[in-house]
Amino acid sequence: MMKKQLLAIAVTATLAGPVMADDHHHYGKDFGMKVQQMLNAQSKKLFGIKHPLTSSAEGSVERAPGQDAYDLIELAGGLRAAILTREAGNKADMFSFWPNEDNPTHAIFCIEGGDEVIGTLPGGADKLNPSVQTIDLKTGEVTTILRGMNRCDGIRSTAWGTILATEETSSGQAYEIINPLGFENHTVVNRAMGIIVDAAGNPSETVEKRPTLPTMSWEGLTVLENGVVIGGDELRPGDWDLAGDGGDDSDVDGGAIFKFVPEVPHRGGIIADLVESPLAAGSVYAFRASCREGDSSSFTVNYGQGCEIGNGSWVPVRAEEARRDANNNGATGYYRPEDLHKDPTYTGEGVRFCWTNTGREAAQNYGEVICGIDSSPLEADETVASVVVNRFVEGDADFNSVDNLAFQPHTGILYVIEDHSNGDVFACLPDGADRDIKTDGCVKVLSVKDQTAEPSGFEFFGNGRAAIVSIQHSDDSQMPAYDDYGTDDIVIITGFKMKKHHKDRHDD
Repeated sequence: MMKKQLLAIAVTATLAGPVMADDHHHYGKDFGMKVQQMLNAQSKKLFGIKHPLTSSAEGSVERAPGQDAYDLIELAGGLRAAILTREAGNKADMFSFWPNEDNPTHAIFCIEGGDEVIGTLPGGADKLNPSVQTIDLKTGEVTTILRGMNRCDGIRSTAWGTILATEETSSGQAYEIINPLGFENHTVVNRAMGIIVDAAGNPSETVEKRPTLPTMSWEGLTVLENGVVIGGDELRPGDWDLAGDGGDDSDVDGGAIFKFVPEVPHRGGIIADLVESPLAAGSVYAFRASCREGDSSSFTVNYGQGCEIGNGSWVPVRAEEARRDANNNGATGYYRPEDLHKDPTYTGEGVRFCWTNTGREAAQNYGEVICGIDSSPLEADETVASVVVNRFVEGDADFNSVDNLAFQPHTGILYVIEDHSNGDVFACLPDGADRDIKTDGCVKVLSVKDQTAEPSGFEFFGNGRAAIVSIQHSDDSQMPAYDDYGTDDIVIITGFKMKKHHKDRHDD
């Protein structure tokens, strides 16, 4: 009897072999590829997009007069595009909707050019590089409101009715602007001293430098309604002259994530004067991952190389020496933190924010997106584990050098933008109920056709059905200058569908 049973098992196993092989052949030899194919096939259901792109745009289209949006970019099925303006300043980067994303009249752009004289203003003063421009969403009209910043990049509208514009350079400063549609041609004439004048040469009453915020290479940031600002320092490891001797220090950590906590939190409403802003006074802290268990009553501080995710806390730093203090006090360094946004769909305690670490594609460091939850945004104590961060997206040979990102309102889908020529935009699902704590998958939705250009400054309107993107770093030689300066194209994309996803089980 036993022999018959063994024989039956052997026969069954022999017969099962070819069946399993056929099944394997049917689904392809690579299970991961099958999953990717399923994402593409179900993109309408999962992403609200008829069908994604399967490859980057090929060939090269040079920027020239008479083009339309489809000459500039290739789009996933169901999406449509139109050029808003071709007169935005060269290196138009990040932007913010004004007065808000729900009912905007303008997009307010940072122009990431260096500080230089480009001409003469009507009154005879030096005309410096455009730094902040408003773009009318109905007409596409471009107006330069602020000049003379050095590489304006990170920019956000605030809940109290101002614009916060920042610089992406090692000595980067932050400037707050009130009534941005009520003036033009104000100029930062001395960045170190924060001297800003209006078009007549008088001290500006609508733009003010904010030395209370950290001096660093600004890019991504989020400004909470209470006045808390969280932002990253766009610094690569070993790429800063910490010693002040003119050389690079190879053991210097990368860019830290900083938090500004206002001395007087904003309690609601629109301010009438910049003196009322919560950014006028406060303290600055840097994030330090400690990789040890603990809570607010029992937290062991333990940090160092290899500890980039997990539990962490905020360590105090001086605003003017934020980068140096962060490095010396053990703050966690990342590889070029760039854009950063809060998650508008998060419903747990505190705030969830995500940022990109660009990495270095040529070194096969493909970049990543990290997300964190700060359970007590208005508090900061290095002995309290109030923050936890973990990787959400990891790059690869096709999806890399991640820079800008934007949450689609209402769905939680994260759009991630590549920082290189012929760059692409990917849409990444929220994490679902599976075991891991990463995105459930990403698909490609946009690719820039111009091999010299890249996408940047991607943001959604509040309804989640339309977005704006800048086509940056293109060759301007065939295009006329505007405002005595080179130009970039700004494109509006429509056709996004709303596919609401279930609440992330890891929010709580």
